[in-house]
Amino acid sequence: MDFNVEAPRSNSSEACELTREQVRGSSLLLGGRFLALGLNFAAQVYIVRELSTNDYGALAYGLAVVAFLRLFATLGLNEGVPRFLPLYRENREYGKLFGTVCLASGAVILAAILMAFAALGLASRCLVKERLALSLLAILLLLVPFEAVDGVFDGVFASLAGTRNIFFRKYVLGPGLKLGLVMLLIVSHSSVTFLAWGLVVTGALTVVIYGWLLWRLLYAQGLIQRFRFAGLSTPAREVLAFVIPGVSAVLASSAIPFINIFVLGWLRTLTDVAFYRAAVPVSELNGLVMASFSLLYIPSAACLATQANYVRLNKLYWDTSAWMSVLSFPIFAATLAFAQPVTTLLYGGRYAQSAPVLASLSLGSYVNAALGFNLQTLKVLGRLRYIIVVSAISIVMNFALAVLLVPRYGATGAGLGALITSIAYNLLMQAGLRPWSELKMFDSHYLSIYLTIALSVGALYLVQISNPISIWPALFLTACVSVLVLALSKTKLNVFETFPELLRLPFMRLIARRVTIAPPDGL
Repeated sequence: MDFNVEAPRSNSSEACELTREQVRGSSLLLGGRFLALGLNFAAQVYIVRELSTNDYGALAYGLAVVAFLRLFATLGLNEGVPRFLPLYRENREYGKLFGTVCLASGAVILAAILMAFAALGLASRCLVKERLALSLLAILLLLVPFEAVDGVFDGVFASLAGTRNIFFRKYVLGPGLKLGLVMLLIVSHSSVTFLAWGLVVTGALTVVIYGWLLWRLLYAQGLIQRFRFAGLSTPAREVLAFVIPGVSAVLASSAIPFINIFVLGWLRTLTDVAFYRAAVPVSELNGLVMASFSLLYIPSAACLATQANYVRLNKLYWDTSAWMSVLSFPIFAATLAFAQPVTTLLYGGRYAQSAPVLASLSLGSYVNAALGFNLQTLKVLGRLRYIIVVSAISIVMNFALAVLLVPRYGATGAGLGALITSIAYNLLMQAGLRPWSELKMFDSHYLSIYLTIALSVGALYLVQISNPISIWPALFLTACVSVLVLALSKTKLNVFETFPELLRLPFMRLIARRVTIAPPDGL
């Protein structure tokens, strides 16, 4: 892929080609994400089976802290880097290009180290009493700087057309090394401390390999030859302007589950907390596609925004949103229409009350994906204060709704409050695009796709409430309807033009030839 966009043109075929490259590259990363999920799941199962309950609990605590700190240690610069690098490259400002990479890397390393020391101090004084958990936490916190730099490198590769390198490092090498480490743990019958140090070494090794791949990419593109220490320039004001909006956006998205769990524990019981918490990770699966598409969207959008080519930016925005809506549909349909059998399958009958929570959280997560990259687009367009204000409003709104709904409806009320907050947050973000007349809050060209999705999930929901079915027939029905949604959306999405390889499959050739029904464009 190459995001080095040329001078602004209104040629529709050029806009379609940009979307095609975006979707193909993002789909590769999506496939890699599922591969990594499988490898990490296998590693997780082996770890749980090999370690004692106490050892695994101590390890899980440390890894949870690392995962939480990683969200903030990147300072939002994992999105700031791909915002600026394509522009500096296009303008041949190589000093700023390398200066941005150095500045972002240094900033996240410093932030990660400070956060790690603060977390260790806090944990040792008031949070952790067991010596094993504290010692493992001290080891695992060494991972935070490596993972923060890893996030910045992702942005660099996305900016410089390193999609395959991202796929290899992020979804093959990293999970593969982790699985290999677990196998070594089992064969050698080593302790959990060995595993913790192994994870740190693995994290350091993957960053080193990522750096080597970056050097190769820069050399192949003739960029490393243009590096000069004397010409190095660090556009600190431009790059660091992304820090506060980036952190506030992360806080808004990650604070909602925490706030709801806090209010449930405060106003209800720990049982309600369990019902809510069990639904959170399942509902977040609706964001898998969006997370895979986001990395490559920002560099493309940044180039188009700089050229003031808002017509093509609007097409890229809504083409990407439509693709994410269709690709996320199977998970959305299963977790909304069949929330009850899915919850029972995963957690047993004891967690039946998590089903309405899962349905609410899934709908909120899907709305976020279906309305597209409004947050990222506003960052590209420079509406950073607006992002901070909307993020703050959403946090306050969610807390107020939780206090209002939780006393009467428990975990279900917390889920409903999160859903309302998610819808309001996204509508406010969409409203932030209004100053640019060419950027549409909703593009009617894609209305048929969204109507197809709404009618399909509504039909599945009616099937379940009128005559409840078990999980396996439900999943089979979901798969059939998902194929139908793809078939009805194929023309608007240019599915077979984007992925001509699909025509090699007999079943896909049948869809391409036979399925011609689609809602009229005028809907």
